Amino acid sequence: MVSSVYSRLKAVLADPAMRGKVLALVGGKMVGLILLVTAIKAVMGSPVLAADAPQPTAEINALNTVWVLVAAFLVFCMQVGFVMLEAGFARSRESINILVEGIIDTCICGVAFWAWGFAFMFEPGNGFIGLQGFFLNGLPETYLTTGVPLLAFWVFQFAFADTCSTITSGAMVGRCGFVGDILYSIGVTGFIYPIIGHWAWGPDGWLVTMAVPFRDFAGSTVVHTIGGAISLIGAIALGPRLGRVFRRDGGGPPMPHNIILGAVGGLMLWFGWYGFNPGSTLSAMDIQGIARVSFNTTMAACSAGLVAIFISYFRTGKWDLGLTTNGFLAGLVAITAPCYWVSPTGSLIIGAVSAFVVVWATDLLEYLRIDDPIGAVPVHMANGIWGTLALGLFATGQFGLPGPMGADTSVSIKGLFYGGGTEQLMAQVIGSGAVTLATLAAAIVVMYGVKATGTLRVSREGELEGLDQHEHGMLAYPEYVIHEYTPAPHVASK
Repeated sequence: MVSSVYSRLKAVLADPAMRGKVLALVGGKMVGLILLVTAIKAVMGSPVLAADAPQPTAEINALNTVWVLVAAFLVFCMQVGFVMLEAGFARSRESINILVEGIIDTCICGVAFWAWGFAFMFEPGNGFIGLQGFFLNGLPETYLTTGVPLLAFWVFQFAFADTCSTITSGAMVGRCGFVGDILYSIGVTGFIYPIIGHWAWGPDGWLVTMAVPFRDFAGSTVVHTIGGAISLIGAIALGPRLGRVFRRDGGGPPMPHNIILGAVGGLMLWFGWYGFNPGSTLSAMDIQGIARVSFNTTMAACSAGLVAIFISYFRTGKWDLGLTTNGFLAGLVAITAPCYWVSPTGSLIIGAVSAFVVVWATDLLEYLRIDDPIGAVPVHMANGIWGTLALGLFATGQFGLPGPMGADTSVSIKGLFYGGGTEQLMAQVIGSGAVTLATLAAAIVVMYGVKATGTLRVSREGELEGLDQHEHGMLAYPEYVIHEYTPAPHVASK
C-alpha cells in the first residue's frame, strides 16, 4: 500500500506540469495560512504591537488631506496608463492578459499592503523593517506629524506600491504564466517593495538616519529602480519570447500591435505623474513647493521627449513615436527623486540626459539578448538610478524640506554643482547602490523560486496560441479575421 502510494507520487512529481501545479497549490495554501494566522492575530488584538506603537497627536489638516487624496487618485490613474502602454507596445494576442494581470496585481497589492506591507514600510521597527501596525492595528488617526489621516496616507502609498508592481510586469509580457504572475506579485508588493522601501522612506530606515541622509522625494529609487530591477531579473529568468531575434543576430523587436494606444497610455502616465510628484509634498500649504515640483516634472519630460525624438531621427532617419514616448517617460522617472530640490535649468538637463540613458540602456539589453518588450528596465531602472544620482549633482540648497504647514528652510540640500561638495552625492550613491543590489538579490530569489514551480513561463504551445486565448479564453479583437492574402486571378497571372 505504502509503496503503491509512493510510486504514484513519484510519477506525478516527475511530470513538470503536474509538479508546477502541486507546488503552486502548496504555495497558495501557505500564503493563505499566513494570511489566516495574521488575520486571527489582528482580530484578537496584539497588545505588544499596540503598546509599542507611537502615538503622535498631530491635528487633522483638512486641506492637506484633500490634497493627498486627490494626488492618490491621480497616481492610481497611472494604472490605466500602464496597461494601455503595455498592451499597445505588445502584440495583440497578449493584450487581455496584460489587463487581467494589471487588475489582479492591484487587488493583491491592496490586500497585502493593508495586511503587512504598510507596516513593513512606514512603521517603526529597526533600520531595515517596520515591526508594528499590521492590518493598521494600534495606529494613531494621523500619520506622524503630517496632519493627514492614516487611511488617506495609506491610499496614497498604496497607489505607489501598485505602480512598482505594474512596472515589474512590463518586461515580462508575452510569455509569463498567470499563476506565476500571482506568485511573484505577492513577493513584490508584500515583501520586496515595502521592506527595501523602509530603508529610504521608513521613519527609522537606515538610509534616512545616515549622517547625510539619502534623499528620494517621490520614488526614483524606491518605486522605479526597485520595479525596474525586479523586471530585469524577471526578463532574464523567463528568457526571450519565442521567435525573438535580436539586432546583433540580424533581427529586432516585434512591432507594437497598436502604437497609438501605447502613446496615449504614456500621456496618461504623464498626467498621473502630477499626483506622483507634487502629491509627495503631503501638504497643500507648501504652495511654492507644489508649483516648483509641477514645473520641474513638466520640464524634464519635455526636454527628454525632444532629445529622444531627435536621437531617433539621427539614428534611423525617422521620427519614432515609440522612442519618443519612452523618452518622456524616462524624463519623468529621472526627475522624480530630485524634483523638489532642483531649479528649472537642472530639471531640463536631467531630462535631456535621461533620453540618452534610455537609448543606451535599450541598446545594452538588445546586445545582451534580454527581451524587454516595453522598455521597463531602460525607463525605470536605468533612469531611476540616474535621477537619484542627479539629485546629488543639481540640488540647489535653496528649498529645504516640505512640511505640513509649508517648507522648512532650516535644512539645506545642496549638490556638487552648487557648491555642496560630494557629501549628498555620496549619500545618493550609497542609497541607490544598496537598494539596487538588494532588490536584484531579492528578485533572484523570488523569480527563480517561482520558476522552480513551473508556473513562471507558459508552455510553448500556450505562447504560440497567445496568452489571451490560452490563459483567459478570449481575444482582444474577436471581429478581426486573420487570413492569408490570395491575389485576384488577373493579378496572379501577370
